[in-house]
Amino acid sequence: MNSKFIHMKKIYLLAAVLLASVASCSEEDFSESYADPSKIAVSSVEKQFAGFLQANREYVVPSYWNYFVVLRTTVNRYTQSVGWVNATAQYVPGAGLIGNRWDNYYSFLAQYRELEKIYNGLPAAEQNDKRIFMIAATIYLYDHTQKVVDLHGDIPFTEAGKLSANGGDYGASLPKYDAAEDIYTKMLDDLKAFADELNSINVPTAIQTGFATQDIVNNGDMSQWKAYCNSLRLRMLTRVSDVASMKARATSEIQGILANPASYPVVRESDNNIQIDIRTLGSPINSTGFRTGLEDWGGNIAGKAMIDNMKTNSDPRLRVLFEPGPNAGGVYNGLDPMMLGADQQPLFDGGTISIYNRSTVSRNEYFPGILISAAEVQLLIAEHHLDNGNDGLAATAYNKAIEESIEQYYDIRALSNDNVAGPVAAPTAGEVSTYLASSNVSWSTATTAEQKISRIATQKWLHFNVIQPIEGWAEQRRLGMPTFNFLPDDANAQKLPPVRWLYAPSENTYNTANYSAVRAKDNLTTRIFWDVQ
Repeated sequence: MNSKFIHMKKIYLLAAVLLASVASCSEEDFSESYADPSKIAVSSVEKQFAGFLQANREYVVPSYWNYFVVLRTTVNRYTQSVGWVNATAQYVPGAGLIGNRWDNYYSFLAQYRELEKIYNGLPAAEQNDKRIFMIAATIYLYDHTQKVVDLHGDIPFTEAGKLSANGGDYGASLPKYDAAEDIYTKMLDDLKAFADELNSINVPTAIQTGFATQDIVNNGDMSQWKAYCNSLRLRMLTRVSDVASMKARATSEIQGILANPASYPVVRESDNNIQIDIRTLGSPINSTGFRTGLEDWGGNIAGKAMIDNMKTNSDPRLRVLFEPGPNAGGVYNGLDPMMLGADQQPLFDGGTISIYNRSTVSRNEYFPGILISAAEVQLLIAEHHLDNGNDGLAATAYNKAIEESIEQYYDIRALSNDNVAGPVAAPTAGEVSTYLASSNVSWSTATTAEQKISRIATQKWLHFNVIQPIEGWAEQRRLGMPTFNFLPDDANAQKLPPVRWLYAPSENTYNTANYSAVRAKDNLTTRIFWDVQ
Protein backbone atom coordinates (compact mmCIF):
# COMPACT_ATOMS: atom_id res chain seq x y z
CA MET A 1 0.00 0.00 0.00
CA ASN A 2 1.55 3.34 -1.01
CA SER A 3 2.24 6.12 1.52
CA LYS A 4 -0.30 8.46 -0.03
CA PHE A 5 -3.08 5.95 0.53
CA ILE A 6 -1.96 5.34 4.08
CA HIS A 7 -2.03 9.06 4.87
CA MET A 8 -5.43 9.62 3.33
CA LYS A 9 -6.71 6.58 5.16
CA LYS A 10 -5.53 8.19 8.38
CA ILE A 11 -7.48 11.36 7.63
CA TYR A 12 -10.59 10.16 5.89
CA LEU A 13 -11.14 6.57 6.92
CA LEU A 14 -11.81 5.43 10.44
CA ALA A 15 -11.08 2.88 13.06
CA ALA A 16 -14.70 2.49 14.06
CA VAL A 17 -15.27 2.27 17.77
CA LEU A 18 -17.51 -0.44 19.09
CA LEU A 19 -18.42 0.74 22.53
CA ALA A 20 -21.49 -0.44 24.38
CA SER A 21 -21.13 1.92 27.31
CA VAL A 22 -18.38 4.51 27.27
CA ALA A 23 -19.10 5.78 30.76
CA SER A 24 -18.57 2.44 32.48
CA CYS A 25 -15.75 0.81 30.50
CA SER A 26 -12.14 0.39 31.54
CA GLU A 27 -9.11 1.55 29.52
CA GLU A 28 -8.51 -2.05 28.45
CA ASP A 29 -12.10 -2.49 27.36
CA PHE A 30 -11.91 0.80 25.50
CA SER A 31 -8.76 -0.19 23.57
CA GLU A 32 -10.31 -3.50 22.58
CA SER A 33 -13.39 -1.70 21.29
CA TYR A 34 -11.58 -0.33 18.22
CA ALA A 35 -12.65 -2.39 15.28
CA ASP A 36 -10.48 -3.56 12.43
CA PRO A 37 -11.70 -1.47 9.46
CA SER A 38 -11.88 -4.62 7.36
CA LYS A 39 -14.48 -5.95 9.79
CA ILE A 40 -16.53 -2.79 10.11
CA ALA A 41 -19.68 -4.64 9.02
CA VAL A 42 -19.92 -6.15 12.51
CA SER A 43 -20.80 -2.75 13.93
CA SER A 44 -24.30 -1.45 14.63
CA VAL A 45 -26.04 1.91 14.77
CA GLU A 46 -25.91 1.91 18.57
CA LYS A 47 -22.23 1.04 18.84
CA GLN A 48 -21.17 3.29 16.00
CA PHE A 49 -23.13 6.18 17.53
CA ALA A 50 -21.24 5.75 20.82
CA GLY A 51 -17.92 5.50 19.02
CA PHE A 52 -18.67 8.62 17.03
CA LEU A 53 -19.55 10.65 20.14
CA GLN A 54 -16.29 9.79 21.85
CA ALA A 55 -14.09 10.16 18.75
CA ASN A 56 -13.33 13.83 19.45
CA ARG A 57 -13.67 13.65 23.23
CA GLU A 58 -10.28 15.30 23.82
CA TYR A 59 -11.54 18.41 22.03
CA VAL A 60 -14.60 18.59 24.30
CA VAL A 61 -13.50 17.34 27.71
CA PRO A 62 -10.36 19.23 28.82
CA SER A 63 -7.28 17.27 27.75
CA TYR A 64 -3.52 17.63 27.69
CA TRP A 65 -3.07 17.69 23.92
CA ASN A 66 -5.80 20.19 23.15
CA TYR A 67 -4.74 22.64 25.83
CA PHE A 68 -0.96 22.35 25.69
CA VAL A 69 -0.38 21.80 21.99
CA VAL A 70 -3.38 23.44 20.30
CA LEU A 71 -4.86 26.19 22.48
CA ARG A 72 -1.92 27.38 24.60
CA THR A 73 -0.17 29.30 21.81
CA THR A 74 -3.17 30.18 19.66
CA VAL A 75 -6.73 31.19 20.57
CA ASN A 76 -6.08 31.50 24.31
CA ARG A 77 -3.62 34.25 23.41
CA TYR A 78 -5.64 35.82 20.61
CA THR A 79 -8.40 36.62 23.11
CA GLN A 80 -5.96 37.49 25.91
CA SER A 81 -7.62 34.90 28.11
CA VAL A 82 -4.08 34.16 29.26
CA GLY A 83 -0.83 36.02 29.66
CA TRP A 84 2.40 34.93 27.94
CA VAL A 85 5.96 36.06 27.32
CA ASN A 86 6.25 37.78 23.94
CA ALA A 87 8.48 36.02 21.41
CA THR A 88 9.18 35.90 17.67
CA ALA A 89 6.59 34.19 15.43
CA GLN A 90 4.07 34.10 18.26
CA TYR A 91 1.13 34.99 16.00
CA VAL A 92 1.67 32.17 13.50
CA PRO A 93 -0.19 28.98 14.52
CA GLY A 94 2.08 25.97 14.15
CA ALA A 95 1.56 23.50 11.34
CA GLY A 96 1.72 20.58 13.74
CA LEU A 97 -1.10 21.75 15.99
CA ILE A 98 -3.25 22.65 12.99
CA GLY A 99 -2.60 19.28 11.39
CA ASN A 100 -3.44 17.38 14.53
CA ARG A 101 -6.79 19.09 15.04
CA TRP A 102 -7.57 18.80 11.34
CA ASP A 103 -6.82 15.05 11.32
CA ASN A 104 -8.94 14.51 14.42
CA TYR A 105 -11.92 16.28 12.90
CA TYR A 106 -11.77 14.21 9.73
CA SER A 107 -11.40 10.97 11.65
CA PHE A 108 -14.44 12.10 13.64
CA LEU A 109 -16.31 12.91 10.42
CA ALA A 110 -15.40 9.52 8.99
CA GLN A 111 -16.94 7.90 12.07
CA TYR A 112 -20.13 9.78 11.24
CA ARG A 113 -20.02 8.66 7.62
CA GLU A 114 -19.72 5.06 8.77
CA LEU A 115 -22.75 5.58 11.00
CA GLU A 116 -24.62 6.91 7.95
CA LYS A 117 -23.54 3.87 5.96
CA ILE A 118 -24.71 1.42 8.60
CA TYR A 119 -27.98 3.29 9.15
CA ASN A 120 -28.73 3.55 5.43
CA GLY A 121 -28.25 -0.21 5.11
CA LEU A 122 -31.08 -0.96 7.55
CA PRO A 123 -34.64 -1.86 6.49
CA ALA A 124 -36.94 1.16 6.37
CA ALA A 125 -38.83 0.16 9.52
CA GLU A 126 -35.63 -0.18 11.52
CA GLN A 127 -34.37 3.15 10.18
CA ASN A 128 -37.57 4.75 11.44
CA ASP A 129 -37.15 3.17 14.89
CA LYS A 130 -33.52 4.32 15.15
CA ARG A 131 -33.95 7.76 13.62
CA ILE A 132 -33.04 9.46 16.91
CA PHE A 133 -29.47 8.20 16.61
CA MET A 134 -28.96 9.98 13.30
CA ILE A 135 -30.61 13.20 14.46
CA ALA A 136 -28.52 13.36 17.64
CA ALA A 137 -25.31 12.43 15.82
CA THR A 138 -25.87 15.11 13.20
CA ILE A 139 -26.54 17.82 15.80
CA TYR A 140 -23.29 16.89 17.54
CA LEU A 141 -21.41 16.77 14.23
CA TYR A 142 -22.67 20.21 13.24
CA ASP A 143 -21.58 21.72 16.55
CA HIS A 144 -18.00 20.69 15.82
CA THR A 145 -18.13 21.35 12.09
CA GLN A 146 -19.15 24.91 12.87
CA LYS A 147 -15.96 25.29 14.91
CA VAL A 148 -13.76 23.95 12.11
CA VAL A 149 -15.38 26.33 9.62
CA ASP A 150 -14.88 29.19 12.09
CA LEU A 151 -11.16 28.36 12.28
CA HIS A 152 -10.45 27.77 8.58
CA GLY A 153 -13.31 29.01 6.39
CA ASP A 154 -13.99 26.75 3.38
CA ILE A 155 -13.34 23.09 4.23
CA PRO A 156 -13.95 19.66 2.66
CA PHE A 157 -17.31 18.53 4.01
CA THR A 158 -20.03 17.08 1.80
CA GLU A 159 -17.63 14.67 0.07
CA ALA A 160 -15.24 14.14 2.99
CA GLY A 161 -14.87 11.00 5.09
CA LYS A 162 -16.32 8.66 2.47
CA LEU A 163 -13.42 6.32 1.70
CA SER A 164 -15.21 3.43 3.39
CA ALA A 165 -18.54 4.29 1.76
CA ASN A 166 -16.74 4.48 -1.59
CA GLY A 167 -15.42 0.95 -1.19
CA GLY A 168 -11.85 2.05 -0.59
CA ASP A 169 -11.58 3.95 -3.89
CA TYR A 170 -8.92 6.49 -2.99
CA GLY A 171 -9.28 8.62 -6.13
CA ALA A 172 -13.04 8.93 -5.73
CA SER A 173 -12.66 9.89 -2.08
CA LEU A 174 -10.50 12.98 -2.40
CA PRO A 175 -12.97 15.63 -1.23
CA LYS A 176 -13.66 19.02 -2.74
CA TYR A 177 -13.84 22.10 -0.54
CA ASP A 178 -17.28 23.47 0.27
CA ALA A 179 -17.77 27.20 0.72
CA ALA A 180 -18.05 28.13 4.39
CA GLU A 181 -21.34 29.97 3.82
CA ASP A 182 -22.78 26.93 2.02
CA ILE A 183 -21.85 24.68 4.94
CA TYR A 184 -23.51 27.04 7.40
CA THR A 185 -26.61 27.15 5.20
CA LYS A 186 -26.87 23.37 5.02
CA MET A 187 -26.38 22.99 8.76
CA LEU A 188 -29.01 25.63 9.52
CA ASP A 189 -31.45 24.01 7.10
CA ASP A 190 -30.96 20.60 8.69
CA LEU A 191 -31.10 21.86 12.26
CA LYS A 192 -34.36 23.68 11.57
CA ALA A 193 -35.84 20.45 10.21
CA PHE A 194 -34.55 18.49 13.21
CA ALA A 195 -36.10 21.03 15.59
CA ASP A 196 -39.52 20.24 14.14
CA GLU A 197 -38.91 16.51 13.83
CA LEU A 198 -37.89 16.21 17.48
CA ASN A 199 -41.32 17.53 18.46
CA SER A 200 -43.07 14.63 16.78
CA ILE A 201 -40.57 11.78 16.83
CA ASN A 202 -41.71 8.48 18.34
CA VAL A 203 -38.86 6.49 19.84
CA PRO A 204 -39.79 2.90 20.82
CA THR A 205 -39.12 2.12 24.46
CA ALA A 206 -36.43 -0.46 23.72
CA ILE A 207 -34.65 1.93 21.36
CA GLN A 208 -34.89 4.75 23.92
CA THR A 209 -33.23 2.52 26.52
CA GLY A 210 -30.36 1.78 24.19
CA PHE A 211 -30.08 5.41 23.15
CA ALA A 212 -29.82 6.52 26.78
CA THR A 213 -27.07 3.95 27.37
CA GLN A 214 -24.96 5.10 24.42
CA ASP A 215 -25.58 8.85 24.72
CA ILE A 216 -22.69 10.41 26.67
CA VAL A 217 -23.90 13.96 25.96
CA ASN A 218 -27.51 14.11 27.18
CA ASN A 219 -28.01 10.59 28.57
CA GLY A 220 -30.97 10.02 26.29
CA ASP A 221 -32.88 13.09 27.55
CA MET A 222 -35.01 14.18 24.60
CA SER A 223 -35.72 17.60 26.09
CA GLN A 224 -31.97 18.22 26.28
CA TRP A 225 -31.48 17.22 22.65
CA LYS A 226 -34.21 19.67 21.68
CA ALA A 227 -32.50 22.41 23.67
CA TYR A 228 -29.12 21.48 22.16
CA CYS A 229 -30.54 21.66 18.63
CA ASN A 230 -32.22 25.02 19.09
CA SER A 231 -29.39 26.57 21.11
CA LEU A 232 -26.95 25.56 18.38
CA ARG A 233 -29.28 27.14 15.83
CA LEU A 234 -29.37 30.31 17.92
CA ARG A 235 -25.56 30.43 18.09
CA MET A 236 -25.09 29.85 14.37
CA LEU A 237 -27.86 32.25 13.33
CA THR A 238 -26.30 34.94 15.51
CA ARG A 239 -22.88 34.22 14.02
CA VAL A 240 -24.19 35.00 10.53
CA SER A 241 -26.59 37.78 11.53
CA ASP A 242 -24.46 40.53 9.98
CA VAL A 243 -23.94 38.72 6.67
CA ALA A 244 -26.08 40.54 4.11
CA SER A 245 -27.34 37.39 2.41
CA MET A 246 -28.32 35.74 5.70
CA LYS A 247 -29.41 38.62 7.90
CA ALA A 248 -33.16 38.36 7.18
CA ARG A 249 -33.11 34.62 7.76
CA ALA A 250 -31.22 34.99 11.02
CA THR A 251 -33.64 37.58 12.37
CA SER A 252 -36.73 35.63 11.36
CA GLU A 253 -35.57 32.26 12.68
CA ILE A 254 -34.27 33.64 15.97
CA GLN A 255 -37.61 35.37 16.49
CA GLY A 256 -39.34 32.07 15.74
CA ILE A 257 -37.22 30.22 18.30
CA LEU A 258 -37.68 32.78 21.08
CA ALA A 259 -41.41 33.28 20.44
CA ASN A 260 -42.19 29.58 20.81
CA PRO A 261 -40.21 28.10 23.72
CA ALA A 262 -42.52 25.10 24.01
CA SER A 263 -41.65 23.93 20.51
CA TYR A 264 -38.13 25.36 20.31
CA PRO A 265 -36.58 25.26 23.80
CA VAL A 266 -33.08 26.58 24.39
CA VAL A 267 -30.70 26.25 27.33
CA ARG A 268 -31.74 28.95 29.81
CA GLU A 269 -30.51 27.60 33.16
CA SER A 270 -27.00 26.41 33.99
CA ASP A 271 -28.44 23.21 35.47
CA ASN A 272 -29.38 22.31 31.90
CA ASN A 273 -26.07 23.14 30.22
CA ILE A 274 -25.21 20.84 27.32
CA GLN A 275 -22.03 19.14 28.44
CA ILE A 276 -20.22 15.85 28.79
CA ASP A 277 -20.00 15.07 32.48
CA ILE A 278 -17.15 13.15 34.07
CA ARG A 279 -18.70 10.17 35.83
CA THR A 280 -15.65 8.12 36.79
CA LEU A 281 -11.94 8.84 36.52
CA GLY A 282 -11.37 5.29 35.32
CA SER A 283 -13.19 5.98 32.06
CA PRO A 284 -11.54 7.39 28.94
CA ILE A 285 -13.99 10.28 29.35
CA ASN A 286 -12.02 12.22 31.96
CA SER A 287 -10.29 15.55 32.60
CA THR A 288 -7.15 14.23 34.22
CA GLY A 289 -4.97 15.72 31.46
CA PHE A 290 -6.25 19.24 32.14
CA ARG A 291 -3.60 19.86 34.80
CA THR A 292 -0.54 19.45 32.58
CA GLY A 293 -2.39 20.73 29.53
CA LEU A 294 -3.13 24.13 31.05
CA GLU A 295 -0.36 24.51 33.63
CA ASP A 296 2.73 23.33 31.73
CA TRP A 297 4.99 26.08 30.39
CA GLY A 298 2.86 28.75 32.07
CA GLY A 299 -0.26 28.17 30.00
CA ASN A 300 -2.41 29.14 33.01
CA ILE A 301 -0.90 32.62 33.55
CA ALA A 302 -3.52 35.36 33.82
CA GLY A 303 -3.67 38.18 31.31
CA LYS A 304 -3.77 41.79 32.46
CA ALA A 305 -6.95 42.75 30.60
CA MET A 306 -9.09 40.05 32.19
CA ILE A 307 -7.73 40.49 35.70
CA ASP A 308 -8.05 44.28 35.55
CA ASN A 309 -11.64 44.02 34.32
CA MET A 310 -12.62 41.64 37.10
CA LYS A 311 -10.86 43.63 39.82
CA THR A 312 -12.24 46.99 38.71
CA ASN A 313 -15.80 45.73 38.72
CA SER A 314 -15.59 43.39 41.76
CA ASP A 315 -16.51 40.40 39.63
CA PRO A 316 -17.63 37.49 41.87
CA ARG A 317 -15.98 35.10 39.42
CA LEU A 318 -12.50 36.46 40.10
CA ARG A 319 -11.76 34.26 43.11
CA VAL A 320 -13.29 31.12 41.65
CA LEU A 321 -11.52 31.45 38.29
CA PHE A 322 -8.15 32.81 39.43
CA GLU A 323 -5.79 32.68 42.37
CA PRO A 324 -3.06 35.22 43.25
CA GLY A 325 0.53 34.33 42.52
CA PRO A 326 2.35 32.75 45.50
CA ASN A 327 4.50 35.86 45.97
CA ALA A 328 1.81 38.46 45.27
CA GLY A 329 0.62 38.98 48.84
CA GLY A 330 -2.92 38.02 47.93
CA VAL A 331 -3.14 40.60 45.14
CA TYR A 332 -4.44 39.61 41.72
CA ASN A 333 -2.13 40.72 38.90
CA GLY A 334 -2.19 39.94 35.18
CA LEU A 335 0.75 39.89 32.79
CA ASP A 336 0.91 42.97 30.53
CA PRO A 337 1.03 41.92 26.83
CA MET A 338 2.61 45.24 25.81
CA MET A 339 5.84 44.63 27.71
CA LEU A 340 8.93 43.29 25.99
CA GLY A 341 9.53 39.60 26.58
CA ALA A 342 12.75 40.36 28.48
CA ASP A 343 10.78 42.49 30.94
CA GLN A 344 7.91 40.02 31.20
CA GLN A 345 10.07 37.02 31.99
CA PRO A 346 11.06 38.07 35.54
CA LEU A 347 7.38 38.67 36.36
CA PHE A 348 6.44 35.38 34.73
CA ASP A 349 9.02 33.59 36.86
CA GLY A 350 8.64 35.64 40.02
CA GLY A 351 5.32 34.36 41.36
CA THR A 352 3.53 37.71 41.41
CA ILE A 353 1.25 37.04 38.43
CA SER A 354 -2.10 35.34 38.99
CA ILE A 355 -2.91 31.95 37.57
CA TYR A 356 -6.16 30.18 36.74
CA ASN A 357 -7.55 28.70 39.93
CA ARG A 358 -6.10 25.21 39.99
CA SER A 359 -8.80 23.71 42.18
CA THR A 360 -11.63 25.07 40.04
CA VAL A 361 -10.04 24.60 36.65
CA SER A 362 -6.89 22.65 35.81
CA ARG A 363 -6.76 20.22 38.76
CA ASN A 364 -10.50 19.67 38.83
CA GLU A 365 -10.55 16.18 37.37
CA TYR A 366 -14.34 16.34 37.11
CA PHE A 367 -14.37 19.47 34.96
CA PRO A 368 -17.08 18.83 32.34
CA GLY A 369 -16.75 19.20 28.60
CA ILE A 370 -19.02 22.20 28.02
CA LEU A 371 -20.76 22.38 24.65
CA ILE A 372 -23.43 25.06 25.17
CA SER A 373 -24.17 26.93 28.39
CA ALA A 374 -27.09 28.98 29.65
CA ALA A 375 -24.88 32.04 29.98
CA GLU A 376 -23.90 31.86 26.31
CA VAL A 377 -27.52 31.41 25.22
CA GLN A 378 -28.76 34.32 27.35
CA LEU A 379 -26.10 36.59 25.84
CA LEU A 380 -27.18 35.56 22.35
CA ILE A 381 -30.77 36.37 23.31
CA ALA A 382 -29.68 39.73 24.72
CA GLU A 383 -27.92 40.58 21.47
CA HIS A 384 -30.97 39.68 19.38
CA HIS A 385 -33.30 41.83 21.48
CA LEU A 386 -30.84 44.72 21.41
CA ASP A 387 -30.57 44.53 17.62
CA ASN A 388 -34.35 44.51 17.32
CA GLY A 389 -35.04 47.45 19.62
CA ASN A 390 -36.35 45.64 22.70
CA ASP A 391 -34.13 47.09 25.38
CA GLY A 392 -36.09 45.68 28.31
CA LEU A 393 -35.86 42.07 27.15
CA ALA A 394 -32.20 42.60 26.25
CA ALA A 395 -31.45 43.83 29.77
CA THR A 396 -33.26 40.87 31.34
CA ALA A 397 -31.33 38.35 29.27
CA TYR A 398 -28.02 40.15 29.86
CA ASN A 399 -28.41 40.15 33.64
CA LYS A 400 -29.58 36.54 33.59
CA ALA A 401 -26.50 35.57 31.58
CA ILE A 402 -24.18 37.00 34.19
CA GLU A 403 -26.03 35.27 37.00
CA GLU A 404 -25.88 31.95 35.14
CA SER A 405 -22.18 32.35 34.40
CA ILE A 406 -21.40 32.99 38.07
CA GLU A 407 -23.50 30.00 39.08
CA GLN A 408 -21.86 27.77 36.49
CA TYR A 409 -18.32 28.36 37.71
CA TYR A 410 -19.16 27.92 41.37
CA ASP A 411 -21.06 24.74 40.54
CA ILE A 412 -18.03 23.44 38.67
CA ARG A 413 -15.84 24.25 41.65
CA ALA A 414 -18.17 22.16 43.82
CA LEU A 415 -17.39 19.15 41.59
CA SER A 416 -13.66 19.41 42.21
CA ASN A 417 -11.68 16.72 43.96
CA ASP A 418 -8.81 19.16 44.58
CA ASN A 419 -8.31 21.96 47.14
CA VAL A 420 -4.74 23.11 46.52
CA ALA A 421 -5.99 26.66 45.93
CA GLY A 422 -7.84 26.72 49.23
CA PRO A 423 -11.55 27.14 49.91
CA VAL A 424 -13.65 29.60 47.93
CA ALA A 425 -16.62 31.32 49.53
CA ALA A 426 -19.82 31.19 47.51
CA PRO A 427 -20.94 34.57 46.16
CA THR A 428 -23.66 36.33 48.10
CA ALA A 429 -26.74 37.81 46.49
CA GLY A 430 -25.40 41.22 47.48
CA GLU A 431 -22.14 40.63 45.63
CA VAL A 432 -23.96 39.66 42.48
CA SER A 433 -26.26 42.67 42.72
CA THR A 434 -23.32 45.00 43.29
CA TYR A 435 -21.55 43.59 40.26
CA LEU A 436 -24.63 43.97 38.05
CA ALA A 437 -24.94 47.59 39.20
CA SER A 438 -21.27 48.54 38.72
CA SER A 439 -20.72 51.34 36.23
CA ASN A 440 -18.85 49.27 33.64
CA VAL A 441 -21.25 46.33 33.84
CA SER A 442 -24.70 47.78 34.43
CA TRP A 443 -27.01 47.74 31.44
CA SER A 444 -28.65 50.98 32.52
CA THR A 445 -25.39 52.94 32.54
CA ALA A 446 -24.79 52.05 28.88
CA THR A 447 -26.54 54.81 26.96
CA THR A 448 -25.82 53.80 23.34
CA ALA A 449 -26.29 50.61 21.35
CA GLU A 450 -22.53 50.40 20.86
CA GLN A 451 -21.93 50.56 24.62
CA LYS A 452 -24.51 47.84 25.16
CA ILE A 453 -23.12 45.47 22.55
CA SER A 454 -19.72 46.11 24.09
CA ARG A 455 -21.05 44.96 27.45
CA ILE A 456 -22.46 41.81 25.86
CA ALA A 457 -19.18 41.12 24.07
CA THR A 458 -17.21 41.63 27.27
CA GLN A 459 -19.39 39.20 29.18
CA LYS A 460 -18.96 36.62 26.42
CA TRP A 461 -15.20 37.03 26.71
CA LEU A 462 -15.23 36.69 30.49
CA HIS A 463 -17.54 33.69 30.37
CA PHE A 464 -15.73 31.76 27.61
CA ASN A 465 -12.16 32.52 28.88
CA VAL A 466 -10.03 29.36 28.45
CA ILE A 467 -13.02 27.03 28.79
CA GLN A 468 -14.63 27.68 25.39
CA PRO A 469 -11.84 29.60 23.68
CA ILE A 470 -12.76 28.80 20.07
CA GLU A 471 -16.24 30.24 20.60
CA GLY A 472 -14.65 33.19 22.39
CA TRP A 473 -12.32 33.92 19.48
CA ALA A 474 -15.12 33.62 16.93
CA GLU A 475 -17.32 36.09 18.82
CA GLN A 476 -14.44 38.51 19.38
CA ARG A 477 -13.68 38.53 15.65
CA ARG A 478 -17.34 38.86 14.68
CA LEU A 479 -18.12 41.72 17.05
CA GLY A 480 -14.70 43.36 17.03
CA MET A 481 -15.05 43.56 20.82
CA PRO A 482 -13.48 43.58 23.29
CA THR A 483 -10.50 45.32 21.73
CA PHE A 484 -7.01 44.29 22.81
CA ASN A 485 -3.52 45.70 22.53
CA PHE A 486 -0.81 43.35 21.26
CA LEU A 487 2.93 43.92 20.98
CA PRO A 488 3.67 43.77 17.24
CA ASP A 489 6.08 41.08 16.13
CA ASP A 490 8.18 43.24 13.82
CA ALA A 491 10.54 40.36 13.07
CA ASN A 492 7.77 38.39 11.37
CA ALA A 493 5.46 39.03 8.43
CA GLN A 494 2.51 38.18 10.71
CA LYS A 495 2.86 41.07 13.14
CA LEU A 496 -0.45 40.64 15.00
CA PRO A 497 -2.87 37.76 15.70
CA PRO A 498 -4.41 36.18 12.60
CA VAL A 499 -8.09 36.22 11.64
CA ARG A 500 -8.12 32.54 10.61
CA TRP A 501 -5.96 29.44 10.74
CA LEU A 502 -4.11 28.00 7.77
CA TYR A 503 -5.09 24.65 6.31
CA ALA A 504 -3.29 21.51 7.39
CA PRO A 505 -0.08 21.07 5.32
CA SER A 506 -1.25 17.59 4.30
CA GLU A 507 -3.98 19.13 2.14
CA ASN A 508 -1.51 20.62 -0.33
CA THR A 509 0.41 17.34 -0.43
CA TYR A 510 -2.37 14.76 -0.64
CA ASN A 511 -5.50 16.61 -1.78
CA THR A 512 -3.63 18.85 -4.18
CA ALA A 513 -6.20 19.36 -6.93
CA ASN A 514 -8.99 20.31 -4.55
CA TYR A 515 -6.68 22.40 -2.37
CA SER A 516 -5.70 24.45 -5.42
CA ALA A 517 -9.23 25.88 -5.49
CA VAL A 518 -8.74 27.49 -2.07
CA ARG A 519 -5.01 28.14 -2.19
CA ALA A 520 -5.50 31.88 -2.60
CA LYS A 521 -7.45 31.99 0.68
CA ASP A 522 -4.89 29.98 2.62
CA ASN A 523 -3.30 32.78 4.59
CA LEU A 524 -3.70 34.33 8.01
CA THR A 525 -5.46 37.47 6.78
CA THR A 526 -8.51 36.23 4.82
CA ARG A 527 -11.55 36.71 7.04
CA ILE A 528 -14.21 34.06 7.59
CA PHE A 529 -17.40 34.99 5.69
CA TRP A 530 -19.26 36.09 8.84
CA ASP A 531 -16.38 38.36 9.96
CA VAL A 532 -17.65 41.54 8.35
CA GLN A 533 -16.58 44.13 10.93
